[in-house]
Amino acid sequence: MTPIEILAAIVALAVAVSVGLVAHELAHAAVLRAASVPHVIDWFPGKDGGLLQAGLRGKWAAVRPRPGTETPAWLLRVSAMMPLALVAPLALVPAGVVADPFATEGIARFAVLGWMACALPSPQDFSVLWYADRAVQSTAEDSTVEVPTAETTTDGTV
Repeated sequence: MTPIEILAAIVALAVAVSVGLVAHELAHAAVLRAASVPHVIDWFPGKDGGLLQAGLRGKWAAVRPRPGTETPAWLLRVSAMMPLALVAPLALVPAGVVADPFATEGIARFAVLGWMACALPSPQDFSVLWYADRAVQSTAEDSTVEVPTAETTTDGTV
């Protein structure tokens, strides 16, 4: 690879990971929204040092579900594993519907590799998978948990 191709591969990988991180969190939120489970999406959490510093640390978005006592634990589990659906288009490669990005030379394979890395569940996702019932129980025991409504902004003001 030439230096220009290496630079292009690095840029493609960085862009794919950036977009993939947001898609990962939005995959969680899609399940929660479809099931009408209250949740909050924090854009650039921990942005004490500014948006650029938060973005460089990889903290682009975070989804915080607010399950109620009637929320089934399986919904939280499905939401936790939903980012695996990001690799669904690659399931069409063996059928010949989509070209294999790893069979050719070029930067597309680096972009696909970054996207696939974002489809992996995080340690927090696995924690929700195994302990979703505890999260639901803790909200039943803690009646002081504030559930944001459509009229409430993320900072709690109306």
